[in-house]
Amino acid sequence: MSSTNTAVTRVRTVRTFRTFRTKGASGLGLVAWLAGILFFLPIAWMTLTSFHSEEDAATNPPSVAASLTLDGYRDFFGTGGGASPWPALINSTVASVASTLLVLLLALPAAYALSIRPVKKWTDVLFFFLSTKMLPVVAGLLPIYLFAKNAEMLDNIWLLVILYTSMNLPIAVWMMQSFLAEVPVAIIEAAQIDGARLPTILARVVAPIALPGIAATALICFIFSWNELLFARVLTGVVAQTAPVFLTGFITSQGLFLAKVCAASLVISLPVLAAGFAAQDKLVQGLSLGAVK
Repeated sequence: MSSTNTAVTRVRTVRTFRTFRTKGASGLGLVAWLAGILFFLPIAWMTLTSFHSEEDAATNPPSVAASLTLDGYRDFFGTGGGASPWPALINSTVASVASTLLVLLLALPAAYALSIRPVKKWTDVLFFFLSTKMLPVVAGLLPIYLFAKNAEMLDNIWLLVILYTSMNLPIAVWMMQSFLAEVPVAIIEAAQIDGARLPTILARVVAPIALPGIAATALICFIFSWNELLFARVLTGVVAQTAPVFLTGFITSQGLFLAKVCAASLVISLPVLAAGFAAQDKLVQGLSLGAVK
C-alpha cells in the first residue's frame, strides 16, 4: 500500500511539473510576442507615416486614417526636382561591403591565432582589442579629421572604408575567436598532415565549419558600417556622402518634413533588413555557436 501511494505521489508530481513547465513556456512565449510587437510598432508607425502627406503626418495627435500618398517617396527619390539618393546609397554600399570584406580577411587569421593556435596571454590580447571600442568616437574625431585633411582624403569613400574596417575589426576578432574555438583541432591537424598550408586550412577547413559565425560577424559589421553617421557627416561632403548623411539633409528648421524623413528612413533601412532576413538562419546558428557544450 505504501509503495502504491508513493507511485501515485510521483505521478502527480510529474504531472504538476509538466503543467507548470507548459504554463511557464506559454508565459515566456506571450512575453516574447509582446516584446516583438513593441519592437515592431515604431517600424509600422514609420511605414504608415511615410505614406501620409506632410500635413497629415504633422497633426497632433497623428491622423491614422488619413489618405495615403506616395509624395514622401517621390521627394526622396528626387522626382520632384530634388537631389537623387542613388549616389549616397551606392557610397554606403561600397563602404559597408568593402569594409566588411576587409574585416573578415583580417579577423579570420587573427581569431585563428587566438583560438586554434593561442598565443601567450591571449585573453589580454582580446581585452586590448575590445578596449579600443571603449574610446568615445568624438574623442578621436578631431585627430582623424586633421589627418584626413593633411592627407587630402576628405570627401573620399576609401577613407570611410579604412575607418569602418578599423572600427569593426576588434569586435569581429572577439566574436570569431569564440566561433573558431569550436573547430575540432583534429581536423586541422589532419589537413596539416596532408600538406595543407595555412591559407588552404583557413579557406577550406576552418571557414566552412565556422560559416555560421562568420556570417553573423559579417552581418553585424555590415550593419555597424551602414548605420554610421558621425564620421560620414564630418569627413564627407558631396562626392562620398553616405545614405545616413543624405537622410539628415531632409531635416530643416522650416517647413514640414516628417513624412519625407519616414520614407527615406524606410528605404535606407531596407538593405539591412534584407541582409538580416537572408542570413537569419546563419545568424541564429552563429550567435548560438558554443552556447551548448
